[in-house]
Amino acid sequence: MTMLKLQGAMTAMITPFRKGKVDEDRLRDQIEFQIKGGIDGLVPVGTTGESPTVDFAEHERIIELTVKHAKGRVPVIAGTGGNATTEALELHSFARRCGADACLSVNPYYNKPTQEGLYRHFMTLIDKVDLPIVLYNIPGRTGITMSAATVARLRNANKKFIAIKEATGSLDMASEIMSLCDIPVISGDDSLTVPLMSIGARGVISVLSNLVPDRVKAITQACLDGTFTKAAKLHHAIYPLMRSMFLDGNPVGIKYAMSVAKLDTGEMRLPLWEASDATKKIIKEQMRKAKVV
Repeated sequence: MTMLKLQGAMTAMITPFRKGKVDEDRLRDQIEFQIKGGIDGLVPVGTTGESPTVDFAEHERIIELTVKHAKGRVPVIAGTGGNATTEALELHSFARRCGADACLSVNPYYNKPTQEGLYRHFMTLIDKVDLPIVLYNIPGRTGITMSAATVARLRNANKKFIAIKEATGSLDMASEIMSLCDIPVISGDDSLTVPLMSIGARGVISVLSNLVPDRVKAITQACLDGTFTKAAKLHHAIYPLMRSMFLDGNPVGIKYAMSVAKLDTGEMRLPLWEASDATKKIIKEQMRKAKVV
């Protein structure tokens, strides 16, 4: 079996809403916008896609529609994590049935399993569902960090753990993972893409690429080409815009920016709420300076 190799710029897609419902037409338009912008992969229903606020049927429908509209032009890495192994297993199975290329599986949140619990959770998923898994380490959201040793244990047990999305914010963690095993590391933070790729990461699952897929793609391509001076220049040019996306949390900033660019309604679901007036002003100003609008 030829294993999927993920690299470059992949988009952690927003979920478009209109009047409280998933806007399926807008989702199709966003997929086309991403592919036209040269993106290397689509990641629906992750954190940025408001996975905690969509119900189970909506979650599956978004995955199904993304696979359908992508039409194999780019890989679809479906967000299928859950804090109960049975729930994650159901989502993984659905992603496999509808044709996703891989799934993004976050560490089980809230219940804070041990490292052994994490290992057994992910091994259950990979043993029961024939679909590659991208592990997802984001302690700020889950309250638990998968250790580098556990990552290596999983990778050595099954090569279908094809990558890890590293969002601990730590270059040391990424370095330790890469020193222990050969799993490809993907940045989970836009602002750390260039530093992480300079030590061997293969790309980013990006929030900002919802808005400017071509620019994020250019950064990752420069890194993959080994032209880090160019990559740094491109990074610095959009860094203020990048950081403004997170002033009031994700996906609040990117949803507002997308609405300003007329790419989305900007609608979210409670308990998420719109950006403050001060943040809106900063985002608009940074979009103007970056010539996005």
